[in-house]
Amino acid sequence: MADPLSPDAFLAALVNEGVKIVERPGWRAHNRDHKGRWGPVHGVMVHHTVTKGIKATVRLCAGGHGDLPGPLCHGVIGKDGTLHLVGYGRANHAGLGDPAVLAAVRAEGPLPAVAEATTDGNRHFYGFECENLGDGKDPWPPEQVDAIVRVCAALCRAHGWGTIGDTSVIGHAEWQPGKVDPRGPGITMGAVRSSVARRLT
Repeated sequence: MADPLSPDAFLAALVNEGVKIVERPGWRAHNRDHKGRWGPVHGVMVHHTVTKGIKATVRLCAGGHGDLPGPLCHGVIGKDGTLHLVGYGRANHAGLGDPAVLAAVRAEGPLPAVAEATTDGNRHFYGFECENLGDGKDPWPPEQVDAIVRVCAALCRAHGWGTIGDTSVIGHAEWQPGKVDPRGPGITMGAVRSSVARRLT
C-alpha cells in the first residue's frame, strides 16, 4: 500500500532499472483522475493489447476507443522492449476485479482463483499494455519480457514491494473473470514474478 510515485520519481525508477523509454508528449498529465481517486497503489498489472504495430498501439492506448477513453495504461511495452509512456494517474486498464485478489496483492500472498468483479482496479494498480495479438500464438520476444520484468521490478523497488512475496505483480487474467492476458509463447506470470524477485535480490 502506498501513494503513487510522482511522475518524475516514476520515470527515475524506470531509468534506474535500465528500461528503454520513449516519452509521448503530455504523458505526465494525461489521466482519468476526474473520474475518481488514483491510489493508494498496491501493485503492477500486465496486459496484452490484441494489436500489431507499435505506432498504432501507442496511439490506441493513449487515446482509447469507443466508450473507453484513454489512457488505457501508463505505458506500452513494444516487441523490441521499449516502453512508451502514454499516461500517468488513473487509467482505464484494470476495470473491476476480485477483492480477494486485491487483498492477496496487498499481503504479497498467494493469489486466489479470480471469482468476481466488484473492486475498482484502476485506482489501485499501475498498468502496462504489451504489444501482442493475444491469440495464444503470437510470441513474446525475450527483449519484451525483459522489459516487462524491469518495469515491474522498478516499481516494486521504488515502493518497497516484494519483501514478503512476489504477488505485487499480476496479470489481467488474475484480476478479472473472463480475461486471458497476458498469454502466448514466451510468457507466464509465474515466470515474470520469479524474474522480478531475482532482480530485487
